Amino acid sequence: MKIENCNTADIPEIFRLYRIASAYQRSKETVVVWPEFEQELVETEIAENRQWKLIIEDQIACIWATTFSDEQIWGKRNSDAAVYIHRIATNPDFRGKNFIEIIVAWAKAYAKENDKDFVRLDTLGNNSKLIAHYCNSGFNFLGMFDLEDTQGLPDHYHNTPACLFEIKL
Repeated sequence: MKIENCNTADIPEIFRLYRIASAYQRSKETVVVWPEFEQELVETEIAENRQWKLIIEDQIACIWATTFSDEQIWGKRNSDAAVYIHRIATNPDFRGKNFIEIIVAWAKAYAKENDKDFVRLDTLGNNSKLIAHYCNSGFNFLGMFDLEDTQGLPDHYHNTPACLFEIKL
């Protein structure tokens, strides 16, 4: 098992995993379903070394993106030194392996390497199972917040509250 940055050759697999995640969300009748993301978003993340993959037996088992700034979602808290995790998607061949624990351990080390004090993530809507899952993985649930400015954010951020989570290092 290894974690490394994605590259442009991974783009088809990234979007396949996003589509699978969206279908899974629909099947669970979650409040929020991921839209089709813009390819330019992923290309930018790859170019900036912010798109990650967990590889097991030469297969992409899980993907996620990071950033060091997330002002539209985190507002005033964005001034804290933090790494923000977005769009965790798991290959269904590896589902049930609790990759969030691996991602959390990696993110803590990554945050420390980059002089950050927090690991943060968000999810949308009142998904009690996902909230509990993140809390069980070490995140503190800060609550649900209405976002003030969603212009430029992916469509699923519009008109739904954001659940904010953090781990203080």
